[in-house]
Amino acid sequence: MKIVVIGGSGLIGTKVVSRLRQKRHDVVAASPSSGVNTVTGEGLAEALAGARVVVDLANSPSFETEAALEFFERSGRNLLAAEAAAGVAHHVALSVVGTERLLEMGYFGAKLLQENLIKASGLPYTIVRATQFFEFMGAIALAGTVGQTAHLSPALFQPIASDDVADAVADVTLGAPVNGTIEIAGPDRAPIDEFVGSFLNATHDPRKVVAYAHAGYFGIAVNDRSLTPGDNPRLGRIRFEDWLSHSAPRT
Repeated sequence: MKIVVIGGSGLIGTKVVSRLRQKRHDVVAASPSSGVNTVTGEGLAEALAGARVVVDLANSPSFETEAALEFFERSGRNLLAAEAAAGVAHHVALSVVGTERLLEMGYFGAKLLQENLIKASGLPYTIVRATQFFEFMGAIALAGTVGQTAHLSPALFQPIASDDVADAVADVTLGAPVNGTIEIAGPDRAPIDEFVGSFLNATHDPRKVVAYAHAGYFGIAVNDRSLTPGDNPRLGRIRFEDWLSHSAPRT
């Protein structure tokens, strides 16, 4: 089966491409560097010719509101139109758990726009919403750091390893469209400050973590529901403490 992975050279994309190729599928890892640009439409028709499934893992290069909106609207419309013309039977997209609860940040409004374009396209689809990745703990710490102190929200958090995200996306890609949304999350749930504090300790980072209820999350207010999945999410197999032991970057 021919599968096109848009954003096939990124963190999740490279892992998904590898998993699908291991199962002997014909996988195209599409990105601007390979001559496929969803924003301009360049190379889309050629890449999608004969494709059965398209996996959209492309992400906006900017989190700024207007740039993100422009990216996801242009990319989404071009990709979905090209898929319809090529007769693609399943559109898979990666999105974010809690998108509709995080609209104070324009990026999440852009992700919601992307989801709505998919739902209105008429194409069979599956949207996979993931919680934040373990690999972004450093960025969360940095966003809350002043001097040698990281002020972080104690809101509940249920992040997931990128390997578990790739496993879930690959499984969905090889399954039937659900014409709906699947949520995936890590197996552990705890406050943001505890996750990030464990990360900083494991990476020998000297910064002190202080739980601060008004710290927010990349500048937006969050509570215990903002970043956690609803009922019955698919849970990853990799526990955070195991990821820290084997995969976390060391300073």
